[in-house]
Amino acid sequence: MTANSTMGAREALRAAAKDRILLTDGGWGTQIQLRKLTEACYAGDLGLSHDQKGNNDILALTRQDVVTAIGEAYLAAGSDIVSTNTFSANRISQADYGAEALVADINHESARLGREAAVKFEALDGRRRFVAGAVGPTNKTLSLSPDVNNPGYREIDFDELKDVYLEQVVALAEGGADFILIETIFDTLNAKAGIAATIEAEAKVGRELPLMISMTLTDLSGRNLSGHTVEAFWYAVRHARPLTIGLNCSFGAAQLRPHVRVLSDLADALVMVYPNAGLPNELGEYDELPDTTAGLVREWAENGQVNILGGCCGSTPAHIAAMAKAVQGLPARHIPHVPVRTRLAGLEPFTMAAA
Repeated sequence: MTANSTMGAREALRAAAKDRILLTDGGWGTQIQLRKLTEACYAGDLGLSHDQKGNNDILALTRQDVVTAIGEAYLAAGSDIVSTNTFSANRISQADYGAEALVADINHESARLGREAAVKFEALDGRRRFVAGAVGPTNKTLSLSPDVNNPGYREIDFDELKDVYLEQVVALAEGGADFILIETIFDTLNAKAGIAATIEAEAKVGRELPLMISMTLTDLSGRNLSGHTVEAFWYAVRHARPLTIGLNCSFGAAQLRPHVRVLSDLADALVMVYPNAGLPNELGEYDELPDTTAGLVREWAENGQVNILGGCCGSTPAHIAAMAKAVQGLPARHIPHVPVRTRLAGLEPFTMAAA
């Protein structure tokens, strides 16, 4: 047993990130789609009344072999962190499939399968692997109205969304997740509900649940759907002391380059970036080759801008393996010392000058 294996998850990941650039995993939806599963594969013998095809999260109950195989493929490719297949495993999203009563079971089992895979690979070489409990944004937004004729209307309120996240986060933690990954954040207020849920969940499960927070951009100007710039977003969530802050989805590595630089310069946390495999083609498919993606993210590594790399839509274990090879031996990003200032966030950042 190494010293790293006896540390808490937060301390262990930070210690590992001092020595080298770490790898998280790649796209789960991509890998599931490649398996061309039938509706019966998704539905299993659960007896649900809705068609389950496309409900990727429920595979943690009906096709655990698929979930395990994907997680192990990423770990074999070099991932230090494997995420759970739970992007839509919340009461809101699962209601579309009539499976909202199974939310706790889905999250618990997905985290348990991830933990089993992590333990298996750690036993092979002694290197600690981590499990990130993935929490997606849902299809609701706290900041924007879905009705153009009624801009004040909201489909959901903060407390309701916080409770939706709480159910998911507790189950992920009880299943064995080391971290809670609030990802693909298009609405900063949704992220704050997830943060509040995670803090409340810590009291319920009796241990720290370090946060990984990842924003998604909606256009090349560098804003999310609720209008926040990368810098403003960081100031809006920094109070939660996230273990990692980063960007994922929306664009490929080439388009994210300037925004990664901004985040790297200002964040006193580990920076984790996992872009799509380029931009989709006219058929909506991703065809950026692993070596191409790896070459692009290597530029970030050479410039000391990232601590953890991975992939999102369209990425595969081959992309992760290529990234691992591309950044091997390169030094990890140094976390900057940030002077104490009052830093506020509207849609734009605001820093009060020192007295």
